[in-house]
Amino acid sequence: MTTAIEEHDVDHDPTAHHADHPSDMLYVKVAALLAFLTALEVGTYFIEEASTQLLVGILFPLMFIKFGTVIMYFMHLKYDNPLFKRVFLFGLILAVLVFVVMLTSMRFWSGDYLEFLREG
Repeated sequence: MTTAIEEHDVDHDPTAHHADHPSDMLYVKVAALLAFLTALEVGTYFIEEASTQLLVGILFPLMFIKFGTVIMYFMHLKYDNPLFKRVFLFGLILAVLVFVVMLTSMRFWSGDYLEFLREG
């Protein structure tokens, strides 16, 4: 008498899951892309006249691209069950929504958030 777990193990083909696994060169290219995006992020620190809204507008899209690239390639979610992608995407969206609510509650969008510095 076999159990459902034993039957599953017998029918499972371990090579079927990794048939479309990318080459090492793809990982090198992805790492180079992430290094380039990180250099862009660091470069924003040298923009002296940039407003905070402009910096947030530049850094947020870079954050999304880097987050998506890391979870899709280095965490192998591109090749896993789509549920895992949704879980990570939901976490990212939730974090951004909480951040936007916090910025809104601090009156970030109107520019009043630094008013206490101007008064001093």
